[in-house]
Amino acid sequence: MKTRTFLAITAVSGLCAFPIHSQDLAVSGKVVDASGKPLQGVVVGLLAAHAADTTDAEGTFDFTGKSISLLKKFRNPGPGRYGGNRFLFETGAPAGIEGALLDAKGRAVPQEFRGGSRHVIALGNAWSDAMGGPGGPGGHAKVTAASGVTVNTAAAAAGDWLQAYKPGYAPSARQIPSYTGSHTLTLTASADPDFGPNVVVFDPAMPSAEMQARIDGIHAVQKAAQFGTDRFALLFKPGAYTLNVDVGYYTQALGLGALPDDVAITGSVRSVATTANNNVTIMFWRSAENMAVTPTVGGLDTWAVSQGAPFRRMHVKGSLGLSMGGWASGGFLADSKIDNQVQPGSQQQWYSRNSEWTAWSGGVWNMAFSGVVNPPAGTWPAKPFTVVAQTPVVREKPFLTVDKAGKYSVNVPALREASQGTSWSKGASGENLPVELFHIAHPDRDDAATINAALASGKHLILTPGIYHLAQSIQVLRAGTVVLGLGMPTLVPDNGTAALSIADVDGVKVAGLLIDAGPVESPVLLRIGEPQAGGASGPADHALNPTSLHDIFLRVGGPRAGSAAAAVIVDSKDVIGDHFWIWRADHGAGAKWDLNKGRNGLIVNGDRVAFYGLFVEHFQEYQTIWNGEAGRVHFYQSEMPYDPPTQADWQHAGVNGYASYKVADKVKTHEAWGLGVYCAFRAGPIQSDHGIEAPVAAGVHIRHAVSIWLNGVDGSGIGNVLNATGGAVTKTNTKATID
Repeated sequence: MKTRTFLAITAVSGLCAFPIHSQDLAVSGKVVDASGKPLQGVVVGLLAAHAADTTDAEGTFDFTGKSISLLKKFRNPGPGRYGGNRFLFETGAPAGIEGALLDAKGRAVPQEFRGGSRHVIALGNAWSDAMGGPGGPGGHAKVTAASGVTVNTAAAAAGDWLQAYKPGYAPSARQIPSYTGSHTLTLTASADPDFGPNVVVFDPAMPSAEMQARIDGIHAVQKAAQFGTDRFALLFKPGAYTLNVDVGYYTQALGLGALPDDVAITGSVRSVATTANNNVTIMFWRSAENMAVTPTVGGLDTWAVSQGAPFRRMHVKGSLGLSMGGWASGGFLADSKIDNQVQPGSQQQWYSRNSEWTAWSGGVWNMAFSGVVNPPAGTWPAKPFTVVAQTPVVREKPFLTVDKAGKYSVNVPALREASQGTSWSKGASGENLPVELFHIAHPDRDDAATINAALASGKHLILTPGIYHLAQSIQVLRAGTVVLGLGMPTLVPDNGTAALSIADVDGVKVAGLLIDAGPVESPVLLRIGEPQAGGASGPADHALNPTSLHDIFLRVGGPRAGSAAAAVIVDSKDVIGDHFWIWRADHGAGAKWDLNKGRNGLIVNGDRVAFYGLFVEHFQEYQTIWNGEAGRVHFYQSEMPYDPPTQADWQHAGVNGYASYKVADKVKTHEAWGLGVYCAFRAGPIQSDHGIEAPVAAGVHIRHAVSIWLNGVDGSGIGNVLNATGGAVTKTNTKATID
């Protein structure tokens, strides 16, 4: 007979630990080198348990007596309502834990799917949704065995991994059968760069089963870790693999070849729904890059994601699905070849740049294409397609490579003008910078001071996975500097500064960063160029060698309360933004009107600035303000803030609300293609008079824009799509467009 532990679990605002029972670890062991000699100073970690120890002079580590958190996560179901709580407990039950999720007053918490919200409960590597529905029996939760894992004190660790890391050695990892026992780990000396413990490098010579288990172990921890603290990069050396690479939160899967086909994976490289009803509206912060994949399940690879999840420089030798039938709010595809179809399915919107496929099979509201070979046919707004035949000027994202001699470098692609199709169709190109020219930063030993010293000495910068708390801004002052993030490294300014400041110089390249607002309000989180009097454009011309930024994601709130007056300010001329998601959190920690304060997402003062794939959401005034001349945007997706308490709190100069996209009245030339502005006002009958505001001028062109009423209170909506044109969206008329 199976026994079951039943728990009543209380969800309250904020982050807390509520010890029901605690479990002590009984894991110990030794780390040795290839000759059997003990190694001191090795950092040994337990992946799912989030425990760490350092070996002594005898090479030993010991987790005995340390307590772990097995029941570890709740998704926040709405702004400011329930926090992401952690609980400590053990269950002597041989299988299964089940319980009621209650609010602070002991009432059942219902499941809510509004805005993709849900409750997640995780035990070790098993996880479950809290069941129930609005107005009905709520909050029932059950966590049972996953993949044969028995959930009890003797075997709660099944699927967990011991990881050992020491500079100068290749990291080692071993899957353990339980949180008991003694283990010996062997580290082999390595001449590879020190990328830290959370960069996992795979080689075709490794056993496939071992690689698959490692990938699955990381995904088990990351698949529900929307606001978790772990970051990972999975790097694949050139060669052939038979693997299913599931990519979860804060995980980058990257091929290390000069060309995508140099890393050939038979199986899948995928992001799949880990939520009820195949809802992927919260599948954020992950990436797949520079690989070829031959899908083995129906010839279809799946990249079912929403914002902040790029799929770039990929070759899919089959078809690619972008959803799984549930709600989906993506997305970004660039520099990729899909041999057969792209199937967007239920994706509300998507942006594709410099790619090619045999066919594109549909769309919902806003599908935009720049420089794509064989884009879909159809006329807006009958079909939701915006096609720009060539991408005017772009540089592809820099990427890490390794050659046959084992030497690592960073490839920096050249600038392309009037381009169509992939950058790699005619072979490898770009400049390779040896990794020795880079300072490789680590979150446990680097801060803004050490990083700035390295940059001042002439080094480029690689940021390895982790969270970097900064006492001052990282300063990029030298022309041509490359800053490359691996595994979604996260910058947090703790003292109210910018996280990253880039001087008004030529040719800086920044890629693969997540920036979080800190506890002290910052005037700006990311600044490109130097402020000018009256918000004017920077004086220097950078048209021949512009600064470019790729896969840059910014948050105000979510993992923690934080504030920033503006997320991004661009003062320099000719800057290229290649995929930005700028987000004031609508859920998570501190997601409340008077807590995660953020006036504007993006302010562009520089002239001739271009953004390809721009997502800006939930800021408290204008989402985007464009002051510079000759600006260009290909694809824009924006949700207005959900949470203005009243109309009086959200108005200015006799105007209800704020437009999402604001082109300044003084601007003479501007063009934007494929814009979607959505509303979901939840506190009252809030109105925004305009989705977009732009001057009526011969040189200003807003093409193919749509307003959507997602949901909200009766009487809420957007008055017009652009200025006084396009008409209103309301509960009874949910969509309006302009050509």
